[in-house]
Amino acid sequence: MSQNYLINEDIYEYIVASSVKEPEILRRLREETASHPRRSMQISRDQGHFFRFLVEMLGAKKALEIGVFTGYSALSVALALPEDGLLVACDVNEEYTAVARRYWREAGVEHKVDLRLAPALETLRRVLEEDGQAGTFDFAFIDADKTSYAEYFEYTLKLLRKGGVVAIDNVLQDGRVLDSGAQDANIVAIREFNRKLAGDPRVVITMLPIADGVTLALKR
Repeated sequence: MSQNYLINEDIYEYIVASSVKEPEILRRLREETASHPRRSMQISRDQGHFFRFLVEMLGAKKALEIGVFTGYSALSVALALPEDGLLVACDVNEEYTAVARRYWREAGVEHKVDLRLAPALETLRRVLEEDGQAGTFDFAFIDADKTSYAEYFEYTLKLLRKGGVVAIDNVLQDGRVLDSGAQDANIVAIREFNRKLAGDPRVVITMLPIADGVTLALKR
């Protein structure tokens, strides 16, 4: 079933059939997560494929993820990273990430994933200031609490190398960013984040109609 409300189901399935190559282990993780009460937090098949494409296109060796859930996006990225690649993955939920760990282990990519179970801002601050990793990441994915997107982005931009790319999820909020009457904290935060990012001279951006909207920001 499509997670993209922007195109009809037949077109989505055609896109998937024509271009998405989902490894069997990713399929099993996706199907297991489909029964989870918070399954809507999982990215779509085409998103996972797109991130693998980006990692390979960038020649990425070092990646960052903010928001892991059951690990579909992290596994997608880790599979595309080289054998000596590294993904720093930030989350706070041990139960959800236990599922992720199980699949990373089975896929043989657990050694590539550095899971940090702590509030993401604490982890990002530590990686930047204590570990001294500014400008060393090639790719990043932000998909956590929406009200903190602006802060996550600032840290991520400092951690990215010049020419690195950050993907930001859920930038359309089921289309409610267009509804001025929608004043939910998440929608307001995303609406303001999108506005500021559109005028940010530090990056080149493009907003894509994938799933619930994905913005790509290329660091100048």
